[in-house]
Formats: sequence, C-alpha cells, structure tokens
Amino acid sequence: MGKEAFGLAAKNNSGVLSPFHFSRRETGEKDVRFKVLFCGICHSDLHMIKNEWGISTYPLVPGHEIVGVVTEVGSKVTRFKTGDKVGVGCLVGSCGSCDSCTEGLENYCPKSIQTYGFKYYDDTITYGGYSDNMVCDEGFIIRMPDNLPLDAAAPLLCAGITVYSPLKYHGLDKPGMHIGVVGLGGLGHVAVKFAKAMSLKVTVISTSDSKRDEAINRLGADAFVVSRDQKQIKDAMRTLDGIINTVSATHSLLPLLGLLKPKGKLVMVGAPEKPLELPVMPLIFERKMVMGSMIGGIKETQEMVDMAGKHNITADIELISADYVNTAMERLEKADVRYRFVIDVANTLKPTP
Repeated sequence: MGKEAFGLAAKNNSGVLSPFHFSRRETGEKDVRFKVLFCGICHSDLHMIKNEWGISTYPLVPGHEIVGVVTEVGSKVTRFKTGDKVGVGCLVGSCGSCDSCTEGLENYCPKSIQTYGFKYYDDTITYGGYSDNMVCDEGFIIRMPDNLPLDAAAPLLCAGITVYSPLKYHGLDKPGMHIGVVGLGGLGHVAVKFAKAMSLKVTVISTSDSKRDEAINRLGADAFVVSRDQKQIKDAMRTLDGIINTVSATHSLLPLLGLLKPKGKLVMVGAPEKPLELPVMPLIFERKMVMGSMIGGIKETQEMVDMAGKHNITADIELISADYVNTAMERLEKADVRYRFVIDVANTLKPTP
C-alpha cells in the first residue's frame, strides 16, 4: 500500500493540467519523504505535457525543481532528519554501478530514472513535484541552504545546475576568464549570477537590445552584444574563453564561434528542436570546440546549491498559485516570464472533495 498524494496531472497531450489523486510509495528504509512547499516550472515540463519529445506517459505529474521540508525518514537514512529543508531535481534513481555513476555523473547513466514520467525500480511510473508530497531515495536528495528563500531557490535544481556544471567541467570557472551567455532567460540569468560569483567577466549575447539594462545594471554583466548587429559582433570577435548557449530556438552558430578565442569552447545547454548547422572551418583552424551538457550529478548539484547559499544566488521568479498553472504554461510558451514560474504548492494546491 502507498500513501495518498494529490497533484496536477496531464491526462493527455492537450497541454492542460487538472487535479489528480494518486499514491506515493511507502517510505522505504533508505527513503526521505517531504512536504512539497514549492515547485518550479521548467520549459521541459511543457514539452513533456504535450509529448513533444515522444516519450511521455500519461497521466503525467510534472515538476523537477522541488523543495520542501522532511516529514519522515526511513530506518537506514543517515543524512537527513525530520524538519530538514531539502530538494529534488531532475533525477530520482540510477544504476549505481556504471562508469558515469561511479564518477558521480548519475545524469549520464543509461539507466537513470528521471523525477517524473519514467519507470522506477518497482515498475511504477514516477510522479513529479506538482504535488503535495514527495518520496525519494536519500541518495538523490539535496540539502537546501537555510539562508536561501525556498521559492526562489527551487529553480536552481534544474536551471542552476544546468549552467553551473559546464562552467566547472570545462574549466570555465577560473577568475578573470571571459565567458559569454547566450540568451537572458530562465537559464541565462542564473548563468550570469554564477559566473559573476566565480569572478568571471561576462558578456550577455541577445538578439535585441531590450535586455541590455537588465543584464548590466541589475544582474552585473560586464558587456552586452546584440547578435544581429554585425558591428557589435565584429568588435567582440575572438574575446571569449567560452560560451554557455541557453537558446532553444533554431539559430546560427557561426557568429558565436567567431566570438571565441582560439581553443574556445561553445557549450550547448539549450535544446533546439531542429538540427543546427555546424560550421567546421572555425573548429579546424582555431581548435574551437562545440559540446553539450545536461544538468549534473548529485554531488555536483549539492556543490552548486552550497555555492548559491554562500553567494546568495537565487532565481528571479514569479510565484503563482496552483490554479494559475495552465495560464502559466501558455505564457511560458510565449516566453512571457521573468524568469521562472514557481508554484506555491503548500498554500494553494488543495485536494478536491
């Protein structure tokens, strides 16, 4: 027997979420159960709700930026106790024995189990954080810093680690290095914050000048380049050690490669639906590199959250009630959010009679 839970689910690919009663598993000996207080809305939630990647299983309860307070721990749990502030990101399981897992890169495990819409070890389907409670193996639980507001910290569990991990892994975190951030959205604005905390010089690259003041005067970026302005692109050529590209729309990589110094690195964290053209000559003649990156392992995610606590890094959010979720999804599709929606789960998600 499981324990009752209540959430919001997509019953089909219509894009509409509605109330849903379901069962969470009993708290196992290595499990942590917590009351969900807040859950961020990620663009991937929208993709999954509409089955735009062709992998969705319905009913589907989205949400992988989940934070709350521990209400119960299993008999063999050693790292957490009742009352702790915790979070769960994109993963709730992995094989634990492959090369990726042994290296602390559970996110690249071929048998990794995502927080919602995937088969768990017991063949049940995982449900995410648009729900009133959550249960998860303690190995995939993140301890949240006491000094950060949980609502604004929730998006760090996806957006934060998505930009933090490539900066660290590719050696783009050394003080004084100059990096570019393409796109000032849910991922990009957090990338600027982490980069400045790492003492990097940051140039924001955007398609229009509309976010220049936001990038420089509020977020602390050092420079701003409009990618459609040929003079600005020319003036910034060969100045960047690396670029974090957060854009998911189809776009040209050639101007971005031109901004890199020789041996510079262009890291793709946005996921365009259509293939992009890859100009090879800049790679050959200047040893530039293009690579991708996807979230991070659990240890690295904890390191990211700890750094956020040290430097008071949070996402810029719009806190919404549970009954606003469908409207939020419509706005998200139009990029009408600055910069992340977060659901006030505990105060607004109420079980229906």
